[in-house]
Amino acid sequence: MHSKIKVIVIFGGQSVEHEISLLSAKNVINSLDKNKYEVIPIGITKKGQWVTGHKLLELAQNATPASQIPANLPSTQPEKTISEAGQNVVVFPVLHGTNGEDGTIQGLLKLANVPFVGAGVLGSAIGMDKDVQKRLLRDAGIPTAKFMVLTTSDKLPTIDSFPVFVKPANAGSSVGVTKAHNLKEFKRAIKLAFNYDNKILIEEAIAGREIETSVLGNDNPEVSFPGEVIPAHEFYDYDAKYLDENGAKLIIPAKLTKSQITKIQKLAIKTYQVLCCEGMARVDMFLTPKGKVIINEINTIPGFTSISMYPKLWEASGLSYQKLTDKLISLALAKHKSHKIT
Repeated sequence: MHSKIKVIVIFGGQSVEHEISLLSAKNVINSLDKNKYEVIPIGITKKGQWVTGHKLLELAQNATPASQIPANLPSTQPEKTISEAGQNVVVFPVLHGTNGEDGTIQGLLKLANVPFVGAGVLGSAIGMDKDVQKRLLRDAGIPTAKFMVLTTSDKLPTIDSFPVFVKPANAGSSVGVTKAHNLKEFKRAIKLAFNYDNKILIEEAIAGREIETSVLGNDNPEVSFPGEVIPAHEFYDYDAKYLDENGAKLIIPAKLTKSQITKIQKLAIKTYQVLCCEGMARVDMFLTPKGKVIINEINTIPGFTSISMYPKLWEASGLSYQKLTDKLISLALAKHKSHKIT
């Protein structure tokens, strides 16, 4: 009889997406086959404390604000916990945003020579930095919105036409993102975005349907049926994604022609490969009234909440939540084996 694979699920983190990570981690843990896996949950508080067990998830479930989580939780040293897990172990990072999705935790795990789910250091860093991401897409001939980059030392640029989107270069879940319709809103949006990053993007607003696809795999990735997001708000912001139950309508699968589906899926795969992704990613794009597909961005640790598009799209494509997490773990082990230095 084979011993169970130990799955270390790391969640929480020092990120504005901390609470979303807790919701995602709970669903990932619940989906794992306990007959096949021994689950070891490790939470990271907003203050950077690493804690063992389910306590952090329990506190979140009981609506305890992250800022009020006590400091005397049973703590752990990450390198000790990982090393003591021994053989037959894989890490499943469910850390959205800064210090979790940007290559930071991936670098730690690579140094520890431990297999982990999702993109590696390079793919994670590219996926997080929208500036670098869009430059690579543009150079590869993949359509993306026109944009300019602004740092804290730059002068305020002149905008010829509104609306435009202003967003932090390194953030997710639409945190700090504003759709500015005039100069007054633009200045306010700039100030807000700089609260989250010292590099921000100013993008043209694309008129079109918001389409999302889920990609899964390493060297030969697969893509799900496309889904469509119809926001009740002006755009698919943080509130629409997580706080407002009626903030958006999700159409799964999206109502598209066969040729549109083929075009979208091919572009999603190309985007995934150009941006050096592995394991998983959600590719977000726009479909314009003239039928042009424009890539918005990629998310290398997509949400795994009960309403998140990544698992829902795979479910509609015939892959259950449990089979999805099982596949992700298999891909992580295969990637580690192929990259291992002997």
